[in-house]
Amino acid sequence: MNSFGRIFRVNIFGESHGEGVGVLIDGVPAGLPLKTEDFLPDLERRKGGQQKGTTPRKEDDFPFFKSGLFNDKATGAPITILFENNNTRSGDYAKQRAVPRPGHADFVASKKFGGNEDYRGGGHFSGRLTVGLVAAGVVAKKILGDIKVEATITEVGGEKDVEKGLQKAIEAKDSVGGIVECRVSGLPIGLGEPFFDSVESLLGHAVFAIPAVRGVEFGTGFAAAKMFGVEHNDAIENAEGKTITNHAGGVVGGITNGNELVFRIAIKPTSSTPKDQFTLNWETNEMETFSVKGRHDLCIALRVPPVLEAVTAIVLADLMLLEQRVKRII
Repeated sequence: MNSFGRIFRVNIFGESHGEGVGVLIDGVPAGLPLKTEDFLPDLERRKGGQQKGTTPRKEDDFPFFKSGLFNDKATGAPITILFENNNTRSGDYAKQRAVPRPGHADFVASKKFGGNEDYRGGGHFSGRLTVGLVAAGVVAKKILGDIKVEATITEVGGEKDVEKGLQKAIEAKDSVGGIVECRVSGLPIGLGEPFFDSVESLLGHAVFAIPAVRGVEFGTGFAAAKMFGVEHNDAIENAEGKTITNHAGGVVGGITNGNELVFRIAIKPTSSTPKDQFTLNWETNEMETFSVKGRHDLCIALRVPPVLEAVTAIVLADLMLLEQRVKRII
């Protein structure tokens, strides 16, 4: 559904072109310091600024706190944060309603919800809702304290050079995907609950809540399938669990081993592309040439790093609370 977590529980709500989107966060320890200024840097990063390849649609993304904060501290009650939608062009979507966009949830959403879904801008399926995830991530990072969570783009359009990858898309007048890597340092040994709540299971679950994610790999990932065991195994060099190599990506047996947590996600090309496509018109029941109109990202991967950091922090904060390791941090 729309919620995730056991103690640190996150619920997202809203639609892309509705009045607003937001997040309800339960389980935040009372007394955790939180100010509006804490949220602005990551919210700005998610917007992409003036970076080439991001959508012209610009929202202020100013957080309105409706509950759970008093005197700049968490009260222990659920925190509700709302973000207004002001810069919308819903007419762009009404005109193309007859043609469900390839690669989007238009077709399956209409079938599942009997045509009652808000289709404007992708509705509840839109990447617009990730603003709530980023806000929850800011709170989660506060709980994690000195544990550092950092995500970076490592590849765009098959190119290590981001600008080169974007230029390929511009020249092709099409969209491209990318790879985003996340690294977490300072984690204690022992987070994770095998089997179904292993660190990889929970992170994989949360990561796939980010629209456009197509794959996730930890450590050496799929390259491990081509390695010999003696090559892949990480030799332990001291009593703190530090390993000489980190092919496992900081997780063994579904449990953090104290080394840097390393994983990557694959982001598909933005489905909304100006290229002509041949697809179904469900009013005529015939296939026709179709082009997506409106304002869209050339490469959605550019805006994913703060979102990936957020869902990672959400998972880890929940695990830390489960292990009762947070009191020494706050």
